Amino acid sequence: MQNIGIQAIITLAAYFIFTGVAFWALQAVRFDHLLRPGHVPQAQALFIILAAVLGYLCTSFFLNFIDNTRNLIFLLR
Repeated sequence: MQNIGIQAIITLAAYFIFTGVAFWALQAVRFDHLLRPGHVPQAQALFIILAAVLGYLCTSFFLNFIDNTRNLIFLLR
């Protein structure tokens, strides 16, 4: 049971870290050229959603990569 709790903490931490990194990285993109003027709340919501989506995808890739790497041991047995 403790192993599941540790895995949950690592997963949540990875979600927050990768979402923060995605938010930071998206600030380099100029979205003002893509969006209509006067739609600031929608642009901010889109920015947050994009950061969450990128953070989720990066976290899923990272955690799946680690799990698959750990499972390679069973191939060698």
